[in-house]
Amino acid sequence: MKYGMNKEQDGLPQFNLALLFGQESNLPFYYRKLAGNISDVQTVKNVLADMEFLSLRKVHLVMDRGFYSAANINSLYKDHYKFLIGVKLSLAYVKEHLDQHRTSIRTWTNYLEAYDVFALCVPIKWNYTQERPYKGDVIRAERRLYLHLYYNGEKAAEDELRLTRRLLAWQKELQEGKRKQEHAKAYEKYFEVSETPMRGKKVTAKQTAIEEAKKNYGYFALISNEIKDPEEALSLYRNKDLVEKAFGNLKERLSARRMLVSSEQALDGKLFVQFLALIYLSHMKKVMKEQQLFGTYTMQSVLDQLDCIECFERPGRDLRIGEITEKQRELFQKLGVTPPSSL
Repeated sequence: MKYGMNKEQDGLPQFNLALLFGQESNLPFYYRKLAGNISDVQTVKNVLADMEFLSLRKVHLVMDRGFYSAANINSLYKDHYKFLIGVKLSLAYVKEHLDQHRTSIRTWTNYLEAYDVFALCVPIKWNYTQERPYKGDVIRAERRLYLHLYYNGEKAAEDELRLTRRLLAWQKELQEGKRKQEHAKAYEKYFEVSETPMRGKKVTAKQTAIEEAKKNYGYFALISNEIKDPEEALSLYRNKDLVEKAFGNLKERLSARRMLVSSEQALDGKLFVQFLALIYLSHMKKVMKEQQLFGTYTMQSVLDQLDCIECFERPGRDLRIGEITEKQRELFQKLGVTPPSSL
């Protein structure tokens, strides 16, 4: 446990959790407490070593932008891992290729109907370096890398509208003299403020800065040392959302945001029970999706429906199930569970 700041800015002892899902089963099969962020390759090596009993022949690592660093990419190449990682558009080589292909990305032949985005794969070279302390030198070479560039017009429009609303709010704050400290950088970046005795205060937008901010709206990028097809890369990367949503279920539905334990043993026990509960929730979500129940129900509404069923227990007698409605029976059947019999 280490002290840190969570999203609510609470200074509390915290730990990190590694959580692995099967791509086809959509179920969690491994978890492990971590003392630090999963931001270095050594942690990945340890996790894979722990799972050696699974005899995984080929591991393809899918990670978000928080994992990206030149040192990590070099280490992945060194250990011959296949990877797919999100990257920031501000990186020099990403920015260079995006500027070169900005127009060609948005041609109709590059449209991916399944994801409603335009996509383009650009083969590039990675400048690989490896330090060899025992020889006192550095290996330098080029490695194959695929840069996948994407454009989502709907996301671009949403981001532009969001910026427009913020600009209007910031302009109003400046004109009315109601500056907010947290907006100081935005004022300086997007506006010029002048004041004269005759004309009073004048707030002028820096149009060049606004256009520069909007330039990359809707664009995003991935890199891989194996996957050439941008549609396949996007499909694999979006599967990662499964784990993100699982963390949401752990923290919110299964009360893992505040562990409220007083010993390491109690923490381990609570984590194990929460992990088992997450398997049930993940299975329910998968079946609900297969049965197309999300058009009628949410996960919470299904749980609420089934939570109404009462059980009665008496010493020396069998458990007695309360009344079950026809709607509840139908839900049990669609979830692949035999409805309990009630008397």
